[in-house]
Amino acid sequence: MTTQPTAQTPSNLQGKDALIAFFQPRSAQAEAFRQLRTAIQHPGGGQPLCAILATSPDPEDGKSAALANLAITLAQAGSRVTLVDCDLRRPSQHLLFGLQNSSGVSNALTGNGDAHAQESGIPGLKVITSGPLPPNPADLLVSQRFETMMESLRRESDYVLVDTPPIVPVTDAAILAPRVDGVLLVLRAGRTKREMAQRAKELLVQVNARILGVVLTNAKPDKSLDSYYAV
Repeated sequence: MTTQPTAQTPSNLQGKDALIAFFQPRSAQAEAFRQLRTAIQHPGGGQPLCAILATSPDPEDGKSAALANLAITLAQAGSRVTLVDCDLRRPSQHLLFGLQNSSGVSNALTGNGDAHAQESGIPGLKVITSGPLPPNPADLLVSQRFETMMESLRRESDYVLVDTPPIVPVTDAAILAPRVDGVLLVLRAGRTKREMAQRAKELLVQVNARILGVVLTNAKPDKSLDSYYAV
């Protein structure tokens, strides 16, 4: 069953095809994100997770949409969630949530303002957009200002979800991966090449990142489950 926008549906939300957890809550895909939420809430080894980063081997693997859906499901479960767009090259969270992007992460990291968290329209979920694209993203992300921003967000949120560029073509995700509690590697079924996935894993291992697991996007759902989830 597809959720149709109503008077209570946030009017700013743009990514109706991508934000499955909100617009298609009874779908098998939405349930998969709730299963991912459960894994995040109850990680193995007893080490709690707060700051979680998502990256992928290539562009167009669906990492931003996957992270947005995880953020929605965590907020729906009553958690305080801040979604931070640290993809300072091709940001998309402001497009998914229909938010202005005149200021954000880049302003905070250059000292030209604060990383203002915007209300997403979904209770419990705030979004910090990328802000104007800087000429030196990697240099900004390695700065002390980023550490200060993350420390503040950790105090204010139950979960801080960090969107980053693909890890193979640029170094941004490798810079940030050791500074969060865990990393989700997003692969796209039918598109991500095995060698690229392996290279992405190697780059994360090199920086001693804690790899939580793999999120597979664009996977064909099991048709036999359609009638169950449609109830």
